[in-house]
Amino acid sequence: MKVLLGTRDLIFRSKLGAVVRAGGGEMARDEESSDLVVLDVEAPGVMERIHDLIARGVAVLAFGPHVRAELLRAAREAGATAVPNSQVEQVLAERVRG
Repeated sequence: MKVLLGTRDLIFRSKLGAVVRAGGGEMARDEESSDLVVLDVEAPGVMERIHDLIARGVAVLAFGPHVRAELLRAAREAGATAVPNSQVEQVLAERVRG
């Protein structure tokens, strides 16, 4: 599985990248070559990006702070799997392993 990590937090990106590699996945270079895109729900323009990816058939895993429940809900309504930060590593590992 090819995964694109769309997070600006370099520490978090590194942790998620390790999860992808440990599960046998590989890092994608762009959205077009991705099987899964992981996005931060607090990023600017993220809801439009989720809609676009879902419309193109690309799976989206969105994550964010549990206190931003409205953003997580909106991401789910847009078609993404959306989880709080505390669960993103576990859900990502499950998705990569299949």
